[in-house]
Amino acid sequence: MEKNQINEKVQDKAAVVEEIKAEIGKVIIGQEYMVDRILIAIFTGGHILLEGVPDLAKSLTANITARILGIDYKRIQFTPDLLPADVVGTEIYNHNAGEFTTEKGPIFSNLILADEINRAPAKVQSALLEAMQEKQVTIGDETYTLDKPFFVLATQNPLEQQGTYPLPEAQQDRFMLKLTIDYPAKQEEKEIINRFTTTGKNNLDKFTLKKIVTKEEILELQELVKDIYVDENLKDYVLDIIFKTREDSEYISCGASPRASINLILAAKGKAFLEGRGYVVPEDIKEVVYDVLRHRILLSYEAEAEGVTQEDIIYDILESVNLP
Repeated sequence: MEKNQINEKVQDKAAVVEEIKAEIGKVIIGQEYMVDRILIAIFTGGHILLEGVPDLAKSLTANITARILGIDYKRIQFTPDLLPADVVGTEIYNHNAGEFTTEKGPIFSNLILADEINRAPAKVQSALLEAMQEKQVTIGDETYTLDKPFFVLATQNPLEQQGTYPLPEAQQDRFMLKLTIDYPAKQEEKEIINRFTTTGKNNLDKFTLKKIVTKEEILELQELVKDIYVDENLKDYVLDIIFKTREDSEYISCGASPRASINLILAAKGKAFLEGRGYVVPEDIKEVVYDVLRHRILLSYEAEAEGVTQEDIIYDILESVNLP
């Protein structure tokens, strides 16, 4: 498909994107950054790790987004006593039939909210690995393909880290984006108060939400986003950024993997799609680069001792790499 054709097709879908955002905005006040990144992940088939203090509408946004997109939604509360079978399912012996039957777990849905993922032990976290990467689940001797589209939105609380199980690097790398969610602005919080302090009724019942797209249309949009044009110079720009993370540095113990290069291109395409363009510009890459890299750069002891963060390193890299 030629660049102009792609651009026209993307522009034709701009109204759909705006309608989705408008419906989400009926319930969610502010948090445009979080909503945009969730939509980028959905339209590119990626997964998101959300980090923020409690009560910043992370779970609510996932629930509302699923309803508007017309996809199945399951919430899994990760706790220290959770078992892998609680996530993927298990085989149960049926005495009457004299055989084992498969009881599928909540992972068999379209949008999975893995709430407080770092509160469950490693073997439970790893139960998500096959599902996130291969889009399939193995129970006993059988392998089941998950329904498409399939997304995981995992949340973790940066506070109260005692007794938690930090995500290993291999698990974090499965997430396309890691978002850090902050408190709403003062005026936004005032609007939240006004909207959610109605007495005597369920607050969500006040909102009539439309289903904007179907599962099939989401898959079509994903294919369209794949076709968005990326110039060779921009691909080289992405590679220059990623390879900078791998250079010898007193602050970096391990740089970004090749999956970072892939996800940075895909996320930039997703950003271009939200902007109604069928081609990527350098600003698209700069807009999403922090979300793609902040969980893929491992800091050295020197960086931690001096208070240098991943964001500081990414900023310095962007300053040192020439724009195409």
